[in-house]
Amino acid sequence: MSRFLGITVLADFVISEGIDAVLNNLEKVGATAVATNPTVTTEALEGQGSFQPPSDAGSSPRLFDRPLFGKKSLWVKSAPSYHPNERLYRDTSYNPRKGNELTITHGHIIDDFIKAALDRDLKVYLQVNGATPSGLMTDDTPRLPNGEIPDNRMANTGSLASPAIRSYNRAYVRDLLEKYPKITGFRPDWPEYPCYKLDEAFQDFGMHMKPWAESRGFAYESIKKEVGAFYNYLHGNLTNADLADWADVDRGKLSQIRLLRQYPAILEWLRLKAALSTDLLRDWREAITEVGGAQKELSANAFMAPLTLFTGFDYSAAAEHCDAISPKLYTMHWSVMVEFWGSVLLARNAGLDETLVTRALANLFDLGDTITANKLSDYGYPEPHEAHPIPNEPQARKIRQVLNEVQDRTQITALMHGYGPTKDFARRFQIVADSDAHGVWINRYGYLGDDKLESIRDIWKKSE
Repeated sequence: MSRFLGITVLADFVISEGIDAVLNNLEKVGATAVATNPTVTTEALEGQGSFQPPSDAGSSPRLFDRPLFGKKSLWVKSAPSYHPNERLYRDTSYNPRKGNELTITHGHIIDDFIKAALDRDLKVYLQVNGATPSGLMTDDTPRLPNGEIPDNRMANTGSLASPAIRSYNRAYVRDLLEKYPKITGFRPDWPEYPCYKLDEAFQDFGMHMKPWAESRGFAYESIKKEVGAFYNYLHGNLTNADLADWADVDRGKLSQIRLLRQYPAILEWLRLKAALSTDLLRDWREAITEVGGAQKELSANAFMAPLTLFTGFDYSAAAEHCDAISPKLYTMHWSVMVEFWGSVLLARNAGLDETLVTRALANLFDLGDTITANKLSDYGYPEPHEAHPIPNEPQARKIRQVLNEVQDRTQITALMHGYGPTKDFARRFQIVADSDAHGVWINRYGYLGDDKLESIRDIWKKSE
């Protein structure tokens, strides 16, 4: 039996290159699965629609390796690949995206692609958002302890506790399974609270959290008060002395204990977020089973340890609901998070030493065994030609940590990113191939030039 190898191919590249061309490339590398999205896309006039590749809150210099409609970056317009059954959404506050002329012209391509992939014995998944309905409402947007919405969020996700989002998800799952009944399963992204920015790590104290938390025995007001105090401390009272052992060989081990002594409700807050993320996955599993049966798979994408402490994703608990989990080896994001978080800490706390901040954050995120960086710019978002500044060992260690958490109760299919120069991509891919992970997903096809496809084929064949 072939080791699991999945590649995310968003529908825009299926339209651009053609069904057979894409599937031929997947077969050449030995792929056993493909994930796509129920969206059709075409090129748009400059300034209209959305820009691709995504900007990652203005930080990303990415370009596609494979031309999309003849270009390495461009403006695109999109529409759902099918006409939603609006009747299914009557019990939620959200309406589905409406089909338009793109749906009429190109929507059949997704149907055709799914059928063709299944005919080639590939598993086929739909990649969707875990908690982000179309037209996210203010009331369902996560909040900081002070009630404000985090500024310039990189991931526009909703509150995991929102009843409206839960009901939308159920309607959406039913809608998609009515349209695409033969798919293998779903791959929800961000069934947690993303933490790319420092403020994002302090989500969620929105209106839905209090009743959800208190109904499950959490002392919500105490948690909110103490987390708010900690948030304020980081935004005006942090000192170099606070960062000393985080930046040193101790790597913050003693400081973590002292922190929980000083703010004991923080541990309850982390437990609360973990319980909420797990409950959302339970809801996804029930929705899928209700319509498609237990044979339809739930394969969740998630942040990698130790970032899951902030996002709330609990691999051990999630294993009870997921057929597979894909921890993200998005090393360009790990790197830019040092810059994102560090720039806020330096701006809000007078007199902080940049070297201390940089090393403390790199240790907190476990970006290396020995951190020698001296400034935030030693990390940041790598250019398309630059290697990602994360060595091999922390990547391999994180995979081992996740495998240890789940103890074979679910499949771990590491999710790595295709972005970056070919040599560095091959280095990062080799780490997964050499690991004990049950398989791998590669996100996404647009960053996989022919040279990278050859690397995938050669490395993965040797690992089987």
